[in-house]
Amino acid sequence: MFHRIGQFVVKRAWWVIAAWVVGMIAIAVSAPKITAQTDEAAFLPKHYESIQAATLQEKAFPSSFTPSALALFERNDGAPLTAADKADLAKIVQGLTDKKIEAVQQIIPVGEQTTSKDGKYALAPIAIDKAKQQDPAAYGEVAKHLREEGKALTAGTDVKFQLGGAAAQSLDQQEASGSADALIALSTVLLVAVIVGIIFRSVLAGVLPLLVSLVFAMPTANGLIAFATKAFDLESTPVLSAILIVVVLGVGTDYFLFLAFRYRERLRAGDDRKEAVVNAVGRVGEAIASAAGAVTVAFAVLILSSLGMFKALGPGLAIAVVVTAFASLTLAPALLAVIPARGVFWPGKKWMNEPGNARFTALGRILEKRPAAVALASGGVLLALSAGMLNYNGIFDLAGSSMPKEKESMVVQDKMARGFSAGAADPTHVYLAGLNGAKLDPASFDSYAAKLGAVPGVAQAAPKPQVSEDGTTADFTVMLKDKPDSNAAIDTVTELRDVAHGQAPSGTEAKVGGLSAIYKDINLAMTHDYQLVFPIAGLLILLILGLQLRSVVAPWYLMASVGLGFTATLGAATLLFQNLKGEPGMMFMLPILIYLFVVAIGTDYNILIIARLREEAREGRSPREAAREALRHAGPTVAAAGFILAASFATFMLAGNVFMLEFGFAMAFGIFLAAFVMAMFFTPSLTALVGKAAWWPGHGAMPSHEASVRLDEREPEAAGRH
Repeated sequence: MFHRIGQFVVKRAWWVIAAWVVGMIAIAVSAPKITAQTDEAAFLPKHYESIQAATLQEKAFPSSFTPSALALFERNDGAPLTAADKADLAKIVQGLTDKKIEAVQQIIPVGEQTTSKDGKYALAPIAIDKAKQQDPAAYGEVAKHLREEGKALTAGTDVKFQLGGAAAQSLDQQEASGSADALIALSTVLLVAVIVGIIFRSVLAGVLPLLVSLVFAMPTANGLIAFATKAFDLESTPVLSAILIVVVLGVGTDYFLFLAFRYRERLRAGDDRKEAVVNAVGRVGEAIASAAGAVTVAFAVLILSSLGMFKALGPGLAIAVVVTAFASLTLAPALLAVIPARGVFWPGKKWMNEPGNARFTALGRILEKRPAAVALASGGVLLALSAGMLNYNGIFDLAGSSMPKEKESMVVQDKMARGFSAGAADPTHVYLAGLNGAKLDPASFDSYAAKLGAVPGVAQAAPKPQVSEDGTTADFTVMLKDKPDSNAAIDTVTELRDVAHGQAPSGTEAKVGGLSAIYKDINLAMTHDYQLVFPIAGLLILLILGLQLRSVVAPWYLMASVGLGFTATLGAATLLFQNLKGEPGMMFMLPILIYLFVVAIGTDYNILIIARLREEAREGRSPREAAREALRHAGPTVAAAGFILAASFATFMLAGNVFMLEFGFAMAFGIFLAAFVMAMFFTPSLTALVGKAAWWPGHGAMPSHEASVRLDEREPEAAGRH
């Protein structure tokens, strides 16, 4: 089939290129505009208690004050606020109110309850229109105006104004991620161009994967993702934009290298340019399609996730991989067909000379002679690193981990933790509602609040709740001792829910909401996803491998290899950041992200090696000889592709925040393991040990006449090496 695809593309190369130009422009221009969602609560299904609590709050208290931003005041010299300072604060708050900044609904003046116990800090909570909160750019713009006007109003006083809270974090996060995205994109592009150029000793070869991936595949994928998001009412996450660049360029470069190495190999074997393109597509097309299929399935199955963030991320990345693979099998061959071979590899002069590949030849011989030792050594490395994952601890500080600590909203958060209860920035709420619309008995409020306040980890529970106009719902504000996004606060919510439910007065029911409750439910959703998404994705990838290899044996140890790659990557990241660096934990989403990229994309290298192993076996070689030749011929491709993708992911470490540092290291190290340990050593050594049984119930060797044809095809290549 892929040989016929290659023939079609080569015969109509200019038409294929023209179709891509027209299609890309049409899709990019007509695609709808999609707004990314930053509200963590929007990523949870409605059956989780925190979402039910938010729904109850909106119904019972439609005009309730929910601070979206917090103005923090302190003296410039750090001393306690004086009476004169407090008078200035009142004027500043009133002045800020009089500015009538768009979407700012209310600013609460500083009072005793919003002044720290040591008198050094004072807060003015600010409510922002909820409609603005759905648009991160508009939300951040409101925060920007508040910050500018607030600082201007403090001129000539002894106090300073700083803005924190969700709106300020949204602004700071946009500024941080915007510069980070640009840095990551630029670094990745330069890496790919330079490294591919060095590998082929060519300027154009370094540009071609950028042309295919960024100029054609990326805009097309973005447009199709926008159409799919709108058509299926999916959430859109800002995480997608940064990751998409690396995925499209990384996967596109991998597939281009798979094709280009085979194209050069066929030219050296004596094929003319167009024949070499056809044969290259025919020989690696199945590996590219299978690799893309495995990655696409791994991404697409996230549609089953409980979290809207991954529901958006998975299908979006799946679409991108399909588009990139299609471009690699059509557009890239068409470009190779119309560009003279000397132009593709210019200014290199020795591209037609078969290199000795001395390192890979030597490694292949070691693999042939001692497959058991190689399997034990490479498997032992993976197992040793896997032990580190036992200490993994997931944390939920999304804001603090995704931007530098010196950002103003982060500074405000730290000062609030020092001056107030750490949970003061975002209190937890217990909503008590009468069953079947029955009115509540106010006489029960004091005792119920006391029980809530007695829960370990609770700093204070307001004894007098806010009661709805119809008297059927009460809102008990509960301030926790720990930061809302900390594991300690999440654990407190678990016990608080037990008490809130168990001690609710007769005829009532309680719902616990707030940021800590949302994170608690995200934790529950993640556990659900681990138990559902991983097994289904594994089975589907197993099926794809079985269909590609026509075997029921090899796919099983390939998946075991991939599984070890996942645990080894998570273990290595845990050892570095928690054990050595002393971090309390790593982002809760890191395991799923490792699954997305290390397991899914890392499977590409296993597929390329195992496809070459099968090809060599079908040419009549013994299992050990096939392993030797597979490493010799496919090893350079895997090494080049793995190094480029690992280096591309490593650029995330330049973003300047904790989360990107952890993510960049984990992805780069995981891809390194996938390419240089799993694909190059563990998989071929196991295949050599299993022998012809690896291909059961298919046949490892082809009929003798077919094998002889293949061997004849290799004679010019062999001649070129002598």
